[in-house]
Amino acid sequence: MNVGKSGQGPARKVGRRRLAAGLCGAVGLGFLLGPTGAMAQAAAPARTTLVVAAYPAVDEIVRKALPAWQQRHPAVDVKVVSRAFADHHTAMTTALSTAFYLPDVMALEVGYVGRFAQGGGLEDLREPAYDINRFRQRWVPYALAQATSRKGRIVAVPSDIGPGTMLYRQDILSKAGLTEADLTGTWEGYVQSGVQIKARTGAYLMAHARDLKDILIRVGIAQGDGLYFDANNKVLVNSPRFVRAFELARTVRQNKLDARVGTWSNEWSEGFKRGTLATQISGAWLAGHLNNWLAPATKGLWRAAPLPQGAFAAYGGTFFAIARGAPAANKALAWDLIQHLTLQRDQQLAAFKAHDAFPALTEALNDPFFEEPLPFLGGQKARLQWRDATQRITAVSVHKQDAFADEVINTELDKVLDQGKDIATALADAERLLQRRANR
Repeated sequence: MNVGKSGQGPARKVGRRRLAAGLCGAVGLGFLLGPTGAMAQAAAPARTTLVVAAYPAVDEIVRKALPAWQQRHPAVDVKVVSRAFADHHTAMTTALSTAFYLPDVMALEVGYVGRFAQGGGLEDLREPAYDINRFRQRWVPYALAQATSRKGRIVAVPSDIGPGTMLYRQDILSKAGLTEADLTGTWEGYVQSGVQIKARTGAYLMAHARDLKDILIRVGIAQGDGLYFDANNKVLVNSPRFVRAFELARTVRQNKLDARVGTWSNEWSEGFKRGTLATQISGAWLAGHLNNWLAPATKGLWRAAPLPQGAFAAYGGTFFAIARGAPAANKALAWDLIQHLTLQRDQQLAAFKAHDAFPALTEALNDPFFEEPLPFLGGQKARLQWRDATQRITAVSVHKQDAFADEVINTELDKVLDQGKDIATALADAERLLQRRANR
């Protein structure tokens, strides 16, 4: 679930606090209670405190799950430390690199899981103390692969996922004389539909041309390859996959089909409210965000469609991990709490219904809730479409330099879009820079 990235969801900030976990011993009151009271007090279990670090709305999901879990662990207190999305991941990055202020359980968005998977800061959950492989078949196939390093280490547990979808304004499409099939036939047809939408309605096809690049570089990846690097650290950006993505993004910009606004910006949300953005390709969770806080007044005007040309992709997702440097005495309890959050059908469905956190647990996907019509989407039973997509998405291998590569590619794309840089030159420049970083 994306809930605060560059703000996914309304950001809530919490002051920086020391994260700590320990035992609080029982206070000896024998001199007041007498021998019997002293024995009873001594027999009382020592209280333990677990610290969970999370971001909105994952923090709320954890808090609501705690009463049921604490019925089995009445002597355990759980402190949920919440920070805004970016602040949280910055804090976790710092904590892992310094081994200070580590929580017992940390929530991570999938992009950070991939980054951390290549280091040694997170527990390998294949180890006997966790034995995560015994649960492998219970999660959507691609989800666990997203938390698996190139060496096979599994460093986090999937909680929710983000099957890709295209959300579009039905009223704008009708005014332009188009149908859903015009948007979803081919990627080139999708862009050409934007020309007609702009001419007949004045609305932009998309928020930013970069959005189209982001999805197209995820289409057609060979088995075992990542977005930017293959299994042997070879850089993949100077390839037909990236050329096509850059070319179509450039076509969007040349035809003035994008509003040139960034995701999660105020201008982006205003575009939804005012009806100046006709489509948005994102995770299924965006429909919930539009309904709940981004543009609730547009209820009934939106529809969900599959991605163009039969493409399938994942957008976002939440995982829970345990740091190697976290307090050893609490790791068994931390693992038990993670299992409660990720392997309990009722818990997964409660998070889905309350926060649009699409379940990663396969046994939660057969609930009648998936067949309910969504009023925000004009009564469409879109969850069935999204559920089908989860079975068709393939995992993309992660690389420790993915975040850096993403910055490099976005910089080169901006030069193409804004300065007219030649695409072949831009990708060659990116390739040279990334090749120097590939083995670091």
